[in-house]
Amino acid sequence: MLVAEKPLKTYLQKYFGFDKFKGKQEEIITNLLAGNDTFVIMPTGGGKSMCYQLPSLILEGTAIVVSPLIALMKNQVDAMRGFSSVNGVAHFLNSSLNKGEIATVREDIKAGRTKILYVAPESLTKDENVEFFKNVNISFFAIDEAHCISEWGHDFRPEYRRLRPIMEAIGKVPVIALTATATPKVQLDIQKNLGMMDASVFKASFNRENLHYEVRPKVEVAKEIVKFIKQNTGKSGIIYCLSRKKVEEIANLLIANGIKALPYHAGLEASVRARTQDDFLMEEIDVIVATIAFGMGIDKPDVRFVIHHDIPKSLEGYYQETGRSGRDGREGKCVTFYSYKDIEKLEKFMKGKPVAEQEVGKQLLMETVGFAETSVCRRKVLLSYFGETYTQDNCGHCDNCLHPKKSFDGQDEICAVLEAVQAVKEKFAIEHIVNVITGKAENAVKLHGHDQLEVFGEGGDHDPKFWVAIVRQALLAGFLSKDIETYGTLKLTEKGLSFLKKPSKIMVVEDNDYSDAESDDDEEFGGGGSTPADPELFASLKDLRKKIAKQNNVPPFVVFQDPSLEEMAIQYPISMEELKNISGVGGGKAVKFGKPFIELISKYVDENDIDRPIDLVVKSVVNKSVFKVYIIQNIDRKISLKDMIKAKGISLQELLTEIETIVASGTRIDLNYYINEVIDEDRQEEVFDYFRSADTDSVGEALKALGEDDYTLEDIRLMRIKFLSELGN
Repeated sequence: MLVAEKPLKTYLQKYFGFDKFKGKQEEIITNLLAGNDTFVIMPTGGGKSMCYQLPSLILEGTAIVVSPLIALMKNQVDAMRGFSSVNGVAHFLNSSLNKGEIATVREDIKAGRTKILYVAPESLTKDENVEFFKNVNISFFAIDEAHCISEWGHDFRPEYRRLRPIMEAIGKVPVIALTATATPKVQLDIQKNLGMMDASVFKASFNRENLHYEVRPKVEVAKEIVKFIKQNTGKSGIIYCLSRKKVEEIANLLIANGIKALPYHAGLEASVRARTQDDFLMEEIDVIVATIAFGMGIDKPDVRFVIHHDIPKSLEGYYQETGRSGRDGREGKCVTFYSYKDIEKLEKFMKGKPVAEQEVGKQLLMETVGFAETSVCRRKVLLSYFGETYTQDNCGHCDNCLHPKKSFDGQDEICAVLEAVQAVKEKFAIEHIVNVITGKAENAVKLHGHDQLEVFGEGGDHDPKFWVAIVRQALLAGFLSKDIETYGTLKLTEKGLSFLKKPSKIMVVEDNDYSDAESDDDEEFGGGGSTPADPELFASLKDLRKKIAKQNNVPPFVVFQDPSLEEMAIQYPISMEELKNISGVGGGKAVKFGKPFIELISKYVDENDIDRPIDLVVKSVVNKSVFKVYIIQNIDRKISLKDMIKAKGISLQELLTEIETIVASGTRIDLNYYINEVIDEDRQEEVFDYFRSADTDSVGEALKALGEDDYTLEDIRLMRIKFLSELGN
């Protein structure tokens, strides 16, 4: 089928300017050129695209590449056109094209100018396109991101299941399927569904030696992300979040802290997404904050870090997303923030789906949990998942290997696990085995009479988490295998049976404990968190506040409220810019009262040799929700509060609470137009006089002092808003 007798390296040099192939590229291309179906499993950055790009230029006709992401087709086409003087050498065909553009693509294909055509699966299966392709000389089909065909893959696309009959309808030509992530189960699924059981399989090692893997507890994650990026200034990175809302929040936080970042998710206009991607590739921005929709096939070799704000739904997803860092073989840091509460949230999302789909999702999630919580070399766990054995004891490039936990001889514990699997006749998954060993008589345990087994309760002196870690390490050691078809049933291997007959010393470790990690869906950026305030500094700040309050003839709480002082005693701000970042300060208050506070803190830091957490002074993003913006705009327009509560269907108390929050954050609010309507001038003056001399801004105390017969709670709250806004903001 090869149309020229030149060595492949000649074509590689001619078209792409390279003088040698990477890894198995040459073998793969030779196999495809010989007319054979070819299945390529190669990690991100391994050079998969070359395996179909070069053959497309060598062979007669047009190669059709099926790709799931429209946003990235243009990127691929531009790259191909860059290697050729013929503009029509590469095209894409998808729903983003108008009729005129589709006609141009078809003309170039019929004229033989187009060597490679990128097609979305939905476009390939359209009847009019099938009919068109039947009359075109197709050199071969390439199915990129082939894991999309499997429900066990991390990005299942039902339309991929229709590809085989469509390709057969168009004509019998060789097929090359390519994926960067495929467990043995997914590999089999791909081959079955594409009718490629006889294909030549080329599997490269999944070990990316340059990547550093780290899992951190999900505590103050927003601050941790800003801190990490500040430590890696100017480097390109991707931050993955599971929700669009979180993408927007984190992107806004980074921008507020002087980091060149943009959000990327499916809720944005296609043109905005395309521009953002171009800005990232052209280094106009350093960081993309994205849902998993971003990055498939992106050709940016120098992404230096990938951060997962949320744990991914599967290890395939994790591997592919982390694989976008360090594609040039240089530094790639992969940091994941983990809280088991996020797993529980993902499980809730699955409810309502078909039972089989839920079981698949749960199994994939549990593999992710195993990876996150393990104390074993992360590289070993990851490669084992993809059916590859990593033989080194310490990779030197993951948090567990760099900071190893104490290990102990676990031969008795391993034997207990293997005996339990044997006793339940190899028909149950991890959770059931652990319940049996720890003596937990769950319904399923009682139902099968496993509470009567000799092994029942044998490991009750350890908690279930301990035994889960032992089971995982028995799997890693090859003593057990997991039958994914039956949703994770544990089976004894020959090696496991041999170990049971003749146990020997085997070192094991307990899992990492992330029980203090919190899912942060409700976190407020820029707060002091749980870090205790410096008591000595806090006392000094209170004294200073009292002094300044006297000078200005206002109560201390008007200057700064206690939470603001507490945060100053945690963050140690020593510049006006840093002070503005403290919650409840804002620009106006910082200018009005801030200078002496900065001077006091600066002196205190110097005298006490304080190691200031400057990299943790995260500029907060004021949470101006749609409702808060609505309130501010309507007060500016002097709309009655009564009209606002009627329009929004809320109580006056709820509206006042929102206004109090706005004022507390340093925004000045002018409610005189409304207050003058409901409280006469003398009573206003009386409340003002009270707050001028009060020790506290408590509404309850004010009401008690001024008399409940003369004032309502709402009167006092309105006057306190006026007082704090006029004197403090």
